[in-house]
Amino acid sequence: MNIKDIAKLSGVGIATVSRVINNTGVVSEATRAKVMEVVKEYNYIPNGNARNLKKTQSNTIALMVKGISNPFFANMIKEVERQVNLRGCPLLIQHVEDGVDEINTALQLVKEKNLYGVIFMGGTYDHSEEKFKQLSIPFVLTTITTTQDVDPSVFSSVVIDDVQESYKATSYLISLGHRKICFLARFPLVQHTTGNRRLLGYIKALEEHGIEYDPALVEDCEYSPSSGFTATKRLLNKKKEITAVFAASDTIAIGAAKALLSLGLSIPNDVSIIGFDGIEMAEYYHPSLDTISQPGVDMAKASVEILFDLISGQSANKHTVFESVLVKRGSCRKIK
Repeated sequence: MNIKDIAKLSGVGIATVSRVINNTGVVSEATRAKVMEVVKEYNYIPNGNARNLKKTQSNTIALMVKGISNPFFANMIKEVERQVNLRGCPLLIQHVEDGVDEINTALQLVKEKNLYGVIFMGGTYDHSEEKFKQLSIPFVLTTITTTQDVDPSVFSSVVIDDVQESYKATSYLISLGHRKICFLARFPLVQHTTGNRRLLGYIKALEEHGIEYDPALVEDCEYSPSSGFTATKRLLNKKKEITAVFAASDTIAIGAAKALLSLGLSIPNDVSIIGFDGIEMAEYYHPSLDTISQPGVDMAKASVEILFDLISGQSANKHTVFESVLVKRGSCRKIK
């Protein structure tokens, strides 16, 4: 799809389409709306390099990060950069805001920067096969995949099994005698999100152990200590007699622990707590927090290896699932 196609489908001249896209010159609102409707329907992205002479493809790799403030991503980003630079390529790190489609952003960058390949870190799980096929260069999803019915041969992924790892954490708490277990995550009730995937694992563990799922024990919060603190306070204000907290990230767990301690509760004597990710901060918090530790650096390295294998044609798309580790540091205890 090029500007001539857009003009033909819109029933206007190329110059008019150019004025609409570049927001220059005088165009009636009706014509502008007609052109933009076609642009949107065909997902047309203007090429920022079109005004220049034809360029050869660069060797730039783009890392699209959704949730760049997440401490878990810090070491992963460093490893991706290290591995890409070792292969003689520059890395472009692109922050993608919440609510923005990361693939659309990548499509724009492919046009503007003549990218060599793309790694997506963080994001949603609802991308379609049609969307993936719009990317004309090799790409890898890391920490995310898709829950849509997509042919696995059209994309690559490096992930953990969020449902299974969340099941592991919840089952651990249940094995210690806990039945009143609250769950804290971002967007736990929104499909195709990490929070929802981990909620499903939590519910699965409860059901398999004969414990009724109580929606009142689930709180939606940001992946930050301050939000974890506030969410835990909200839970405790409901007068729920919780004995354990499962936080879908260590940053939430740190805030939850602070809330419990601020109310004079002891960890783990009064309430047990477990996080998720395995960030360094959780180990050096007092008390040190149990967690589901993801092999982030290994996942980052594998993502780059797969991407360059795709670029060189050495392999087809592939999917790698890493296993996380339950790390016990003393913030959970057995109850009677």
